[in-house]
Amino acid sequence: MSNSTFTQTIQVNKNQTAAVYGSGVLPVFATPALIALMENTAMQLIELPESNSSSVGISINMKHLKASAIGEIIHCTAIVTEINGKKYSFHIKALDEAGNLIGECEHERVVVNVEKFMSKLKSQS
Repeated sequence: MSNSTFTQTIQVNKNQTAAVYGSGVLPVFATPALIALMENTAMQLIELPESNSSSVGISINMKHLKASAIGEIIHCTAIVTEINGKKYSFHIKALDEAGNLIGECEHERVVVNVEKFMSKLKSQS
């Protein structure tokens, strides 16, 4: 693993609001959108061993601490806290432009073989 930290920045848009996601009725950054941002930030840190592999989230324990309006800038930083075989653990923080903590979480991802993973879904249907 070459990097143990990754940061990305987004600007909240109307498609990321609680009203659009259905997780609430207000025009503020939705908790599911924050979770997706956190997962995507962590995912960027995993160096996949082969082209037919990917990572999937298996757990997230998140606190959404502060509302963010449409147009606000959010910086999300993931830090690898542990690697155990194919399982990666992360601590992730999201801050607004003023440096206020808007959310943080502990997150785990596992590296999987895409074909094998998807074949399990086909056999269930």
